[in-house]
Amino acid sequence: MPTLSIETNRSFPVRLSRQVSFPVALILAAGLLPVVGCNRGHSADVVATVNGHAIMRKDLDRGYQTQLGDSPQQQQLSPEQADSLRLNVLRALIDQEIVEQRAAKMNLTASNEEVDAKFAEMKAPFTEEQFQERLKASNQTVDDLKHALRQNLTINKLLNKEINSKITVTDADVANYYNQNKAGFNLRETQYHLAEIQVTDMPSQQPGNLQNSKATNDVDAKRKIQALKNRLDSGEDFGTLAMNFSEQPERAPNGGDMGFVGESQLHADPAIFAAVSKLKAGEVTEILPLLDGQSKKPVGYAIYKLLSRDPPGQRDLNDPRVQQAIRQQLREGRSQLLKAAYLEMVHDQAKVENFFAEQIFKNDAH
Repeated sequence: MPTLSIETNRSFPVRLSRQVSFPVALILAAGLLPVVGCNRGHSADVVATVNGHAIMRKDLDRGYQTQLGDSPQQQQLSPEQADSLRLNVLRALIDQEIVEQRAAKMNLTASNEEVDAKFAEMKAPFTEEQFQERLKASNQTVDDLKHALRQNLTINKLLNKEINSKITVTDADVANYYNQNKAGFNLRETQYHLAEIQVTDMPSQQPGNLQNSKATNDVDAKRKIQALKNRLDSGEDFGTLAMNFSEQPERAPNGGDMGFVGESQLHADPAIFAAVSKLKAGEVTEILPLLDGQSKKPVGYAIYKLLSRDPPGQRDLNDPRVQQAIRQQLREGRSQLLKAAYLEMVHDQAKVENFFAEQIFKNDAH
């Protein structure tokens, strides 16, 4: 059965500060964001405001419950853990509101026609029964899905105008990169260009991701990896999820990119090879057990994405695949830099009041 997903360009990570970030698409496709009403007063029902625009407690509660899902985690969370999760959800709602206000100010909000066209495109591969089953499994209604689509389309329009349109990669840039990395395009065996999202149950390991997100036990690791898989199935960008949540410090900052892995190396783990060898470029595996390199005992979970599969031999600069790969890598690197600068600007220009955070601090600081 095809996967029900929201197609996006590179997801747009929005940040509350230099230390904490949250990708917009995480909350878009999951349907976390109902329309937030405007309330300039500070009542018990208002948990934050962005430029005077209220974020309501009911929206925070809904996002919190969506994060927990149907697992028994709610009963296992301590009050401190629950409040920490609520702070993360609220931070995402605040970031989303900042970016949506920016897009609206520039008349970039997606139209009804654009939303309907994208909805029809998403629905096309499914029968009506399959589509309804997928909606039910994701705890969304048609209105929820269209709301998420409008947000995703709006963010992409903002990205294209403010960031992507400003990126230029010249032929000289491509040639310079190739000449500096020529050995990397000489393939001695079939190579699998992979990216991974990794979650471990080892509490002592440093997460190394933008969210400082870390599972501390097996139950927590299972919940986290399943939540990430659900977001991938809903069309989230793999690289952005890896940067924000993968617990592999060396790879998370690069979107989980593992580089090219030789076929002989993949054979070292038959389960991974069996899963990856079935993929087409752009597809992801199911959740796989993550084994310790020495003991071979399970230590967590991983999801892999196949970026490309290349047969042996030296790739020439004139090879269209080489050209495309280099251009994409250079564009994405520049895009991340421009996004970081842009996000600092829009946050500096927004007035945010986080009443929920103030309440926690006042209640717990002694």
